[in-house]
This record gives sequence, C-alpha cells and structure tokens, in this order.
Amino acid sequence: MAIYLTKESKILVQGMTGAEGMKHTRRMLAAGTRVVGGVNPRKAGRTVDFDECAVPVFGSVREGVEHTGADTTVVFVPPAHAKDAVVEAVDAGTALAVVITEGIPVHDSVALTAYAAARGTRVVGPNCPGLISPGRSNAGIIPPDITRPGRIGLVSKSGTLTYQLMHELRDIGFSTCVGIGGDPVVGTSHIDCLAAFQDDPDTELIVLVGEIGGDAEERAAAYIRDHVTKPVVGYVAGFTAPEGRTMGHAGAIVSGSSGTARAKKEALQAAGVRVGDTPTETARHVVAVLGGTAPDGAAR
Repeated sequence: MAIYLTKESKILVQGMTGAEGMKHTRRMLAAGTRVVGGVNPRKAGRTVDFDECAVPVFGSVREGVEHTGADTTVVFVPPAHAKDAVVEAVDAGTALAVVITEGIPVHDSVALTAYAAARGTRVVGPNCPGLISPGRSNAGIIPPDITRPGRIGLVSKSGTLTYQLMHELRDIGFSTCVGIGGDPVVGTSHIDCLAAFQDDPDTELIVLVGEIGGDAEERAAAYIRDHVTKPVVGYVAGFTAPEGRTMGHAGAIVSGSSGTARAKKEALQAAGVRVGDTPTETARHVVAVLGGTAPDGAAR
C-alpha cells in the first residue's frame, strides 16, 4: 500500500506546457506515473509527445477530469495564479492537489488551503517537492531513481533532505515519501502524514524530518506520544544556524528558544523518537531500529 498516491492515481499537470512542467512530466511518466493530461486554456485540444506517450492538453481541470477521470493534479503555475489554479482543481472534484509552486503569497496560501480543506481536497505544499510511492507513482519533482519500494514512510519539510534520506536508505526502501513544504502555511502537516503512515500496513517505520522555526515538530511529538505505535526516527535541520538569524524556508522563524533545533529534538526524544544530529546518523538509527544492514556508504 501507500498513502495519498497509488499506482491507480490519475494525474493532471496544471502548467504542463511550461518548461518546468514539461521536464517533470517527462520524469513522472518515466517513473510509471499515470499522467492523463495537462491543463492550459491557451493550448487546449493539442497533444504533447513525451517519447512514446502523447498527453492531451485540456482547457480546464474540469474538462480534464470529465474526459480522463483524473483524481490528482500537480500544479506548476506561477505564484500569482497558483491560488486560482488550486481553486479550479478543488471545484473540479480532484482529491489531491500537489502544489510545487514556491513564492505564493501567504494570504493566498491561507485562502487556497482553507478552500480545499472545506471541500475535501487534500493539498500537499505549496513550495514542496511533491510525493512519491516508489514503483507506483510520482507526483512532483522528486527524483524517482534514487530509492526503491520498501518499509519506510517519510515526511519532510525539506526537499533536499527528502532526497538525501531516500538515497541513504535506498537498500531498505520506502512505502511513500511526502515533501510537505517549508512555508508558514501548508495544506498537509507532519501530523496528517503520521496518522496516514500509522494506518498503512506496509509502513513499518516512519522518518520525520523537520527544521528550525515554528512549532510543527513539537506538535508532531505530542501526536506521536499519544497516537503512534510504530517506531519513529527524526531529524531536525538547523543545529548550526546562527542565533537570531532567519534562514532557509519561509517558515523557519525562531523566537527566543522556541523553534530551535535543540528544543524540537528534545520534544521528539521525550515522545520516544530517536533523533539524529545529521542525516547520516538519522539513517543509522533507522537501520538499527529495523535490524537491517546499512546501505553502502551511508548508514554505518
């Protein structure tokens, strides 16, 4: 099994005909993803050839859903138009909207996530790498060839750290990897993914990657303590961040001791989570908990 994204997921790409949309649609198709259409009102009725696959372009998400039965959309739309793109996807009845776009104004992110939540559409992102169920489907920009299917569920604020841990733990593999994004407002939280992984019979261990700023990791720690019975291994980026300086993602805002890497690590450890000080040490913890063999060059 997997969470949110399966082999049966049918995906529309909003902004498919742009440079980024084209590049990543090609990669998604190469990974076996069922990309059933693109959306661009100015190019409706055309098809785009990706190697041996011809993908139709629709004038709207609703038209794409009606013709293909799509249930998921991946959004490669410029920041100024991203809110309208998500609203359009929600109104068309898609179950999942993966918003890759970064730089969306916070008030637009608040509006689009609230609109989607009220109408039953899950938003992953914005400003995220998307999600992948290795060997099944890939919605977004995560490289599909750095890991394989396996027993680990991964939820991460950081795209780069998602890729690194996927690679370091490639010999064990992953059920689903979800990059939730690091903006102050996102549609899917650590807690949402923890709950889904807890219910997924094929996920044996959960890796949670956080970063300095906010209190999402502290809230996740409380949820783990009360609701998660599977082992959780964590990593918090930002131990070497200079004191008093905002760094990285827009959500990485530290106020006093609140939101620091150390405070987050302590909260997670108090909930029974093994926390690594580096991504490689985090991978070692995973190997130790699962009792497996360390991948070459990584978790030793």
